[in-house]
Amino acid sequence: MRAWAWLALVFALPCGIAQAGDCFMQAAVYQGVNPSILRAIAWYESKGDPSVVNRNANGSVDVGQLQINSIHFGDLARAGVPQRALTDPCVNVFVASWLLKQKMVKYGNTWRAIGAYHSESPKLRDAYAHSIQQILVQWGELQVSAQ
Repeated sequence: MRAWAWLALVFALPCGIAQAGDCFMQAAVYQGVNPSILRAIAWYESKGDPSVVNRNANGSVDVGQLQINSIHFGDLARAGVPQRALTDPCVNVFVASWLLKQKMVKYGNTWRAIGAYHSESPKLRDAYAHSIQQILVQWGELQVSAQ
């Protein structure tokens, strides 16, 4: 099955079949990523607001609760997922889980992969990973290790 085929399938589902919360678990299981990481990214990026659209200083645009960047719009459109679909909470979560999985394939199941969801630049990547880690600690889903 082509990597983007699942996106078309998800987009084909009628809106509102599943609550956004259900989509975190479904997308995480489908891609083999941690649903708590996805939820923490959504909280960090938008406080879970699926209608958020941000224009960045570099001219790119981030859409939806997990802030899918416009750099991906071309690939998504070719897969049958138009930009406007990213404001659907479930589509946004499935796209984000796929993007996170791509980083995990590249970097392994590491904080580096989580940070790379935001940026490949080491400084930005590491700061982002730390922010996601802190959210998980605050939620009681991750313990701070003594070093």
